[in-house]
Amino acid sequence: MAVQTQNLKTMELIELDKKHYIHPTTPPKVQAEQGTPLIFADGKGVYCNSTNGERYFDGLSMLWNVNLGHGQQELAEAAKEQMLKMAYASSFKGYSNEPAIQLAEKLAALAPGDLNAVFYTSGGSESNDTAFKLARFYWSLKGQSKKRKIIALENGYHGVTVAAQTATGIPAFHDFADSNIADVFHAKPHLTNCESGDRHDPNYEGCIRDIVEKEGAETIAAVIMEPVQGSGGVHIPPKGYLRAVRKLCDEFGILFIADEVICGFGRTGEMFAVEHWDVVPDLMCFAKGVTSGYSQLGGVMMKQSIRDTIVQYEGVLSHGFTYSGHPTACAVALKNIEILERDHIIENTSKMEQTLKEGFNYLEDKHSHVTNCRAIGLLAAFELYEDRDTGKLFDLSVAPATTVVDECFDRKLILRTLGSNREIVAIAPPLVINKQEVEEMITIIDDAITAFEKKLE
Repeated sequence: MAVQTQNLKTMELIELDKKHYIHPTTPPKVQAEQGTPLIFADGKGVYCNSTNGERYFDGLSMLWNVNLGHGQQELAEAAKEQMLKMAYASSFKGYSNEPAIQLAEKLAALAPGDLNAVFYTSGGSESNDTAFKLARFYWSLKGQSKKRKIIALENGYHGVTVAAQTATGIPAFHDFADSNIADVFHAKPHLTNCESGDRHDPNYEGCIRDIVEKEGAETIAAVIMEPVQGSGGVHIPPKGYLRAVRKLCDEFGILFIADEVICGFGRTGEMFAVEHWDVVPDLMCFAKGVTSGYSQLGGVMMKQSIRDTIVQYEGVLSHGFTYSGHPTACAVALKNIEILERDHIIENTSKMEQTLKEGFNYLEDKHSHVTNCRAIGLLAAFELYEDRDTGKLFDLSVAPATTVVDECFDRKLILRTLGSNREIVAIAPPLVINKQEVEEMITIIDDAITAFEKKLE
């Protein structure tokens, strides 16, 4: 009887969802006709439950953000405690609140180099938009108002506000509502030799350095990139790449913006991904993992020199969000960071990276279509090719990763499809995952790939 009641409730919710809820990054027609495939009810650790009582393995931390897993009681208690004292307080007109101040101090202590000040936002898109504005504002204060152009990378993902969506190097996002601003360029990514100045490299045209030289450094405000590309395909840069870009920015007097929205707070096995390559950006954007998704919070860290320039401005800083410095969100972030450090979560991430790579080796040995397996911390992916020896992709109509991800979903594992040929399967489980759970995930993926291969026969 209880199961029947659950199913009836779910059916009612599906109908209400179809009528009243427009979903992000979802085909609207399919959603309106077929309804939601899954309504979440609750969760614990790496698992979440649907309203009809089925348990799912969250292999993507929802949207790369639930780093401490579901049902983390301490984070809920931190939010409740702050809400009972003061849930919200404005940061406009110079007002402040204790959690926002304490978190700013903690972030300054955690961030690499002299990234010592923060501007708070509500999420990643707002953070990247803010970074663009701050970069332009900084150069204007320095008497170089022509420095307005932004260079991003192909396949990069920086959000969906108008400026951040323009910087996103995935064509589908540019097509939506013609959402683009001027003076944003997309460079070929991850070309170490080119960024170091090798003009004989056949890929030189279209690299960052080439764009800087053609547009003129005096017009470039900043270069933005994810240390590890997330939604663009989980692409890990080659050795020396980030340092080459840092050196290029120093050479031409351009700000380097690191988009750590996905990578930050332990996801890659370091507190921030740039630490893998000993690079200190000028501006560093964060969101997602700062609260493990338990509250909406983002921000932009800035170097001391940028902060010192901005605070000399006597006018009003005409930028800000209603929820900048939200005390409840900041309280959750403080507790989240405390748990990351206290419970050695980042160390666990590095250990589970090795277990995950062992699972990838198993999948490659067993399945001839599996290739390009990669992981840095618990940000990982593998690809499915028709012929991995020659690099031949499946025809787009096959959409191998989509099929495998759907097969995983049928087996109650949530993963994500990426890639222009739908060839990449992305994996990013909560950082609290253990060895047994990683192995469980690999077993499900193994079964899903086997099912896909049978469909090819």
